[in-house]
Amino acid sequence: MALNLRQKQTECIIRMLNLNQPVNSTSAGNEEEVYKILIFDRFCQNILSPLIHVKDLRKHGITLYFLIDKDRKPVHDVPAVYFVQPTKINIDRIVADASRLLYDSFYLNFSSSIPRPLLEDLASGTLNSDSVQRISKVHDQYLEFVTLEDNLFSLAQKSIYLQLNDPSAGDREIEEIIERIVSGLFSVLATLAVVPVIRCQRGGPAEMVASALDQRLRDHLLSKNNLFTEGGGFASSFQRPILCLFDRNFELSVGIQHDFRYRPLVHDVLGLKLNRLNVQGEKGGMKSYELDSSDPFWVGNGSLEFPEVAVEIETQLNKYKKDVDEVNRRTGGTDGAEFDGTDLIGNTKHLMNAVNSLPELTERKQVIDKHTNIATVLLGEIKERSLDSYAKKENDMMARGGIDRNELLSVLKGKGTKTDKLRFAVIYLISSETLNPSEVEAVEAALRESEVDTSAFQYVKKIKSLNASFSSANSASRSNLVDWAEKLYGQSISAVTAGVKNLLSSDRQLALTRTVEGLMDGRPNPEIDTFLTFDPRAPKSSSGTSSSHLKGPFKEAIVFMIGGGNYVEYGSLQELSMNQQPIKHIIYGSTEILTGVEFVEQLSLLGQKMGFGNVAAPPPPPGR
Repeated sequence: MALNLRQKQTECIIRMLNLNQPVNSTSAGNEEEVYKILIFDRFCQNILSPLIHVKDLRKHGITLYFLIDKDRKPVHDVPAVYFVQPTKINIDRIVADASRLLYDSFYLNFSSSIPRPLLEDLASGTLNSDSVQRISKVHDQYLEFVTLEDNLFSLAQKSIYLQLNDPSAGDREIEEIIERIVSGLFSVLATLAVVPVIRCQRGGPAEMVASALDQRLRDHLLSKNNLFTEGGGFASSFQRPILCLFDRNFELSVGIQHDFRYRPLVHDVLGLKLNRLNVQGEKGGMKSYELDSSDPFWVGNGSLEFPEVAVEIETQLNKYKKDVDEVNRRTGGTDGAEFDGTDLIGNTKHLMNAVNSLPELTERKQVIDKHTNIATVLLGEIKERSLDSYAKKENDMMARGGIDRNELLSVLKGKGTKTDKLRFAVIYLISSETLNPSEVEAVEAALRESEVDTSAFQYVKKIKSLNASFSSANSASRSNLVDWAEKLYGQSISAVTAGVKNLLSSDRQLALTRTVEGLMDGRPNPEIDTFLTFDPRAPKSSSGTSSSHLKGPFKEAIVFMIGGGNYVEYGSLQELSMNQQPIKHIIYGSTEILTGVEFVEQLSLLGQKMGFGNVAAPPPPPGR
């Protein structure tokens, strides 16, 4: 059975809401329903938000829900289900709630494994306040990730790219970040109940995460009651998925580029967050929409270019009108009338059919209206900022490895926000095989003229020049250069512009997608021969080497991007999985899902930390 992360996580949450009892639909009706209160923190609220709606909470006996940091009044004779991160603040709050006897019984669920010192704090705190008998159950749920779609998840860990590449970050800080990422990935694997074969880039954060995750899984598999129900030993690669780990620097450009497909556009331009969107309504005021697997238009058309989406909306609207006219014709109504059920006369059979089709037609109309509104707002932004032009020219730059100077400068002096221009300028840096100093100077001048902070531009320029020096240096001086660069630039010496010429092949496939395809195929391939292999089920001595049984082919993959992912990569990987024969299954996740604006902000902060950015004009000379 294909891995379905959304379904698995939802099942775990429903079991938790039912006091960690298995939910059996046949026996549910015979049991008396238990009414409960749900308490969560902000992080766990974000985990629940894309999966469980308010009506679903009521269905599982949740009558009230509160944030843990809000003041709450006692509710007697009712159990409380807590779903929180295992932090000192949350433990102190739980102890305070128990000592105040707020609820009859406490069912504590932690999003990841609670560390022993915090468990001891919980025990001593409730003992001292004589409320320990109210703590009914304590569970580690291993749910510390946000599932946005069946095959898309985020660890919701902010600014990881910035933290990993911060020149002032010490070893201890880097280790803590890696540990947090490993903990999140362990939760994903525990929820899916799979132990994958791990492949990763050599060096940098990807290898650090792979090595630490491999050790964490090995340690866990030693315990008898472990979370993985999979059979032991060398299960064939057909039964086990492959986990492919990448660092954002593997393909920096995708995090920055403008894209003209519907799903990435809605995310990048309108700020889709946790599958929710707030846009200006047609009659003024803000409209809030949900865009998830329950919306057939979003599922079916998210990967289309924007003009195709506009055509599809028109097609569906015409089909809806035709179906309404057909119902009205059969029931003696008026052609072209809005279908509201008031114009129904005629024979009983047609009347019944019309009544039965009313909910489906109403739902279709709501979906069409929603996407008409979203597309209208998007179109306004596209025209105002020339987003179609940015997307096309950036694509051309990446494919050709450069751009005409006049065209480059005209874009920077034309329409678009300051960040649009900055993103375009950074893509120019990444895509150009060789940089003309006078051209770079002209770009910087154009950015300053538009009052754009050039920190991100300077940062990428410096990294690119470091990579050029690194590749041209002889082996003796290379080690000195790497030592110096790593001291100054943290983790980011890994080649930002490696393989730029190959970033977009003739069919415009992303480097990430092409690499994942190679890793899943398991055929000899120079592009992936340098990737390390870890198998947590194999003897320790063989880890890091590539045994024949670990090379694939694989039917299922989990692709994880350290430092921020996006809907462009997600869409590209889903396209790959659908185009395979037989269809393969790919789950995509990252430390956080970022818009181009959010990612460039992290690059700008890195530039500022290195002393780059706009230099203030010198003060006027003092008067004589």
